[in-house]
Amino acid sequence: MTEARLRSRLRALYEGAGEVGDRFRYLLLAFDLLTVSWLVASSFFPRGAQHGWIDLAIGLVFLADLLARQFISRRPLRELFSFWGLADLLVIVSLLFPIWGEGLAFLRVLRLYRVFHSPQTLDQLRDDIPGFRRNESAVRAALNLVIFIFAMTALVYQTQAGRNHDITNYVDALYFTVTTLSTTGFGDVTLVGTAGKLLSVTIMICGISLFLRLIQVVLRPPKAWFPCPVCGLRRHDHDAVHCKACGTVLNIPDDGLD
Repeated sequence: MTEARLRSRLRALYEGAGEVGDRFRYLLLAFDLLTVSWLVASSFFPRGAQHGWIDLAIGLVFLADLLARQFISRRPLRELFSFWGLADLLVIVSLLFPIWGEGLAFLRVLRLYRVFHSPQTLDQLRDDIPGFRRNESAVRAALNLVIFIFAMTALVYQTQAGRNHDITNYVDALYFTVTTLSTTGFGDVTLVGTAGKLLSVTIMICGISLFLRLIQVVLRPPKAWFPCPVCGLRRHDHDAVHCKACGTVLNIPDDGLD
């Protein structure tokens, strides 16, 4: 297979609008969910050789995914040294060369954010799930909050397990994260050290911001997602006839489900 043909096939998988591309992206999302589930489940068992082999397999899949995305990228270096590219590199290195246990493998939770917020995945969800189109802002805000909670839970576990007797598994870390984020603060589980205190502050500030954003989106009247062909404004009232920004006549598709 020639290089041009291989690049074309990979772009069809990662960026294509066809059924094959849709299935492939859903498969990637399912795999990321599976790796996060394994990250949580493995915390309840003593770490043995099987953990290393599973992490190695996950790391190789992540490496293949990164290389494929680099191969089809129009700006490979820019993508590689972006925040998401560096996060992927750190995850891969920590999985393939586990110098510090699982190390920075908790960053694999952030892959869910990148995959879910990619333009191809969002377009796919809008086409496949009518409810997602109608409630996209609320769904995305809720998922952002959930991903943040899982990322902070993973970070709490990775930094506190082994040195904090209150944090022995992901449930303990999740319990602390949720009580801190909600400002309930029962006080029966606390993080040790200066880094632990700073992490608690980060969870409270960022978590409350995301929670308030979710409430704002839920209470705000729903908008239709339809890019204006002239000015590009994407959010309009469902019954809008003209664009609020430029006055262009709109023809917003309606599924008749409301």
